[in-house]
Amino acid sequence: MTSTQVDKHHGDGSTQGDTPEEGYERGLGSRQVQMIAIGGAIGVGLFLGAGANIAKAGPSLILMYALAGVIVFFIMRALGELLLYRPVSGSFAEYAREFLGPFFGFATGWTYWLMWVVTGMAELTAAAIYVHYWFPQVPQWVTALVFLVVLYLANLISVKIFGEIEFWFSMVKVTALLGMIVIGIGVITFGFSAAGDTAAVSNLWAFDGIFPKGVGSSLMTLQGVMFAYLAVELVGVTAGESENPEKTLPKAINTLPWRIIVFYVGALSVILMVVKWTEFQPGVSPFVAAFAKIGIPAGAAIVNFVVLTAALSSCNSGMYSTGRMLRDLASNSEAPKVLGKLSSTKTPALGITLSVALMGIGVVLNYVVPEKAFGYVTSVATAAGIWTWMMILISHIRYRREVVAGRLPASSFPAPGGTVCSWIAVAFLLLVTCMIAIDPDSRISLYVGAGWAVCLAVGWAVLKSRNPQAAQRAAAGGKGLERAGRS
Repeated sequence: MTSTQVDKHHGDGSTQGDTPEEGYERGLGSRQVQMIAIGGAIGVGLFLGAGANIAKAGPSLILMYALAGVIVFFIMRALGELLLYRPVSGSFAEYAREFLGPFFGFATGWTYWLMWVVTGMAELTAAAIYVHYWFPQVPQWVTALVFLVVLYLANLISVKIFGEIEFWFSMVKVTALLGMIVIGIGVITFGFSAAGDTAAVSNLWAFDGIFPKGVGSSLMTLQGVMFAYLAVELVGVTAGESENPEKTLPKAINTLPWRIIVFYVGALSVILMVVKWTEFQPGVSPFVAAFAKIGIPAGAAIVNFVVLTAALSSCNSGMYSTGRMLRDLASNSEAPKVLGKLSSTKTPALGITLSVALMGIGVVLNYVVPEKAFGYVTSVATAAGIWTWMMILISHIRYRREVVAGRLPASSFPAPGGTVCSWIAVAFLLLVTCMIAIDPDSRISLYVGAGWAVCLAVGWAVLKSRNPQAAQRAAAGGKGLERAGRS
């Protein structure tokens, strides 16, 4: 462990990272953290992205979501063990910094920030598409710009109000999805509505089978599927502002399996039973299309409002997350110090402002390439998310090694299966990366990733040359890795 790591830990296993010295207000209550955890994983990836993936994979997309859901649960349990070992708002970046060395903390913090910036672009794009449903004459870029400004202003308020807004945003999404499932089951069971004559469980295999375009084509949807799960790790960022992280975080993480079963596997299964998969098209929300098929008065418009809420909610969460991650980087001298300052309402206002300014690139993409904007930004966000998840898993593996060696206290929330599940998740993420490389539509994310890696390497070199303390931490981190490798 580096000298900075030793400073953070005490003999009784307590830490400095979870004290009020961080400056944040612990204003997120249990119900807010729970609903942020539930609603954070219900966003544009499911409501809009699933349409293109259904067209590619047919009913097998359900299996892809289930498979990816298992892996995401492995990732979250690994993160949960780390969070209960040391709950801090820096979360993934802090753990990468501690167990892999300062550079990895630097790279993870900035990459997670990038992920949410481009995810914000995706959400703005999706929101503009949803508004286009009602007002086709309004250009996408105009709508995206309006939402960007409104959400930015809303994000400068206190964390308590942020938590309350997210609570109700998530409540709308959860309630609506449950309602869609109930209505869909009613259509399948009792045959009412315009879709009643064709709705059937057999729609899952009646049109060229479960894998109508082959297993390979189904695997190619993993990039989009994993994008849909981005934000489940957001609960880790709330650790520094949760009232009782020792109780709220485990509960939020342990509810993940049923959330995946109900909101992803369950909802998609019902939708594909109500409407055969061949009728769905890219760029159209499958939920909107399904309710239009059912013919419930104003049903499609209501669903469109719900998915609009989902997109805005996720973008709002992204602004929250980026500001906190920039402050963590600034506190470790890995970003300009000014980004570490809190406003009078204890929010990192300058970090949020910088992030929102760059999210404005999404407005430009909606102006230049409105038909491809969503695909571009989702692929880049997924690549950044894979890096973040990979760092969580490897940090978890290193942490467990230190616990076994008796050098660190055990967490009160150990991951089942120890490091085995983490290694399985690492292998799966490498498979997804290969799928991204094969797919010409998503391959752009790897090009962006390569450019980003160069920027990180240059930024780290400049940081070390201007900050001798950072160079000393890097040397200490390297020695720590050598010792860990020999242990």
